[in-house]
Amino acid sequence: MFTHETKIRVRYGETDQMGYMYYGNYAEFYEVGRVEMLRSLGMTYRSMEEAGVMMPVLEMRCKYMKPARYDEEITVKVILEKMPGVKIRFVYQLTNEENELIHEGETTLAFVDMKRNRPCMPPEDFQERLRPFFA
Repeated sequence: MFTHETKIRVRYGETDQMGYMYYGNYAEFYEVGRVEMLRSLGMTYRSMEEAGVMMPVLEMRCKYMKPARYDEEITVKVILEKMPGVKIRFVYQLTNEENELIHEGETTLAFVDMKRNRPCMPPEDFQERLRPFFA
């Protein structure tokens, strides 16, 4: 299993009139968590795309338990429970400054060969970087 945590502060423009983060912005927090998780492995979306592989989202699930509020620092924990194949599943746990679990989510993405527009395996260097966590 591989996990990575990123901290993000809720900005005013991400909130509604009550000071709660707008529900649609949680998906953006997922993306920040994924990008930073990849970066922690020495990878980027850009490097994958330059290698001819893109990662579209196939599915998203989320559960709202408590609101994220304006100016709170939210910890986005991203979890890979198993080695990816043609698909990769990310699990997200968001906690507030009191370390309370406020939100859970999942996304499933596919690896797609950009030239053929067909599913493919992840780039070999990405798989190599993940293997030690799943041995």
